[in-house]
Amino acid sequence: MPAKKTKTISENAFAGQAMCPTERELASVLGGSHSLWQNLAADLKRDLKLDGAEWNSYSVKAGWSLRLQSKKRNIVYFGPRAGYFLASFILGEKAVAAARKSKLPARILKMIDEAKRYAEGTAVRLEVHDVADASVVKTLAKIKFEN
Repeated sequence: MPAKKTKTISENAFAGQAMCPTERELASVLGGSHSLWQNLAADLKRDLKLDGAEWNSYSVKAGWSLRLQSKKRNIVYFGPRAGYFLASFILGEKAVAAARKSKLPARILKMIDEAKRYAEGTAVRLEVHDVADASVVKTLAKIKFEN
């Protein structure tokens, strides 16, 4: 069985691009993961009643990500890569504690425990390649939303 996870996080697919990507550009970069992106974003908006979704770029060098929000509070960022995407979270102390008590896979809990800590919280980045990965993102987004 081929490995589905990459060893290092690849560059944002839209790094170096001054304008946010079009839906056509996004679909081209994500390939088969495009429907996964669309379905996950729609599910999170519906299930958590998220009211904001906007493209964001901190610098041309960094590239673009889609930020999903609830009342201007950032819940998750989707960062496009070639053939897959990243789901990135900044988890506060309460969210980290809730994650540890959840039924998340052991590899995800280990990732959270080993993640870099910032003043804003713990930075967690997950590669999303399939429905199982999307399920983990849904769980973490719910934890973040509730904490």
